[in-house]
Amino acid sequence: MGMSVTISAARAQDAEHILKLQYLCYQTEAELYGDYAIEPLTQSLDDLCAEITRGPALVARLGDEVVASVRGRVDEDGTARIAKLIVHPRMRRHGLGGRLLDAIEDHFVTEPAAQRFQLFTGHRSEGNLRLYRSRGYVPVASEQVGPRLTIVTLEKETVTLGAFAASA
Repeated sequence: MGMSVTISAARAQDAEHILKLQYLCYQTEAELYGDYAIEPLTQSLDDLCAEITRGPALVARLGDEVVASVRGRVDEDGTARIAKLIVHPRMRRHGLGGRLLDAIEDHFVTEPAAQRFQLFTGHRSEGNLRLYRSRGYVPVASEQVGPRLTIVTLEKETVTLGAFAASA
């Protein structure tokens, strides 16, 4: 009998597991861009704990194992910034990244200040770009941050019941 994956808020005691998973997941990104000094690979446990505390941070669990995670925050101009969506390599291509993205978006819809979602990825990260585009994100900016890396920022507006009812 197989176990199902559950998504819930990250807890302080998840921080070390999230950091290890983040380190594993970002190896492919570092290899793709030839840069092993990217922030997700150098982030400290204390910094990650602070991000979890500020929240929201979500995890996906298979039994007791953290197999995916995502974090975010809403800034002062109403942009819900979604970051570090990671899925364990053995769990990829089963829809878990999309489920986790949907879950954090659902969380931000309940935030009265969230007017849009925004995230970013590297220009060569085709799997990430494909996922984000399939969820309605569109590129709004790009910035070359190194000789091998251009960051692509993608965004979409939030959809609230009030806005939907007003346009219907």
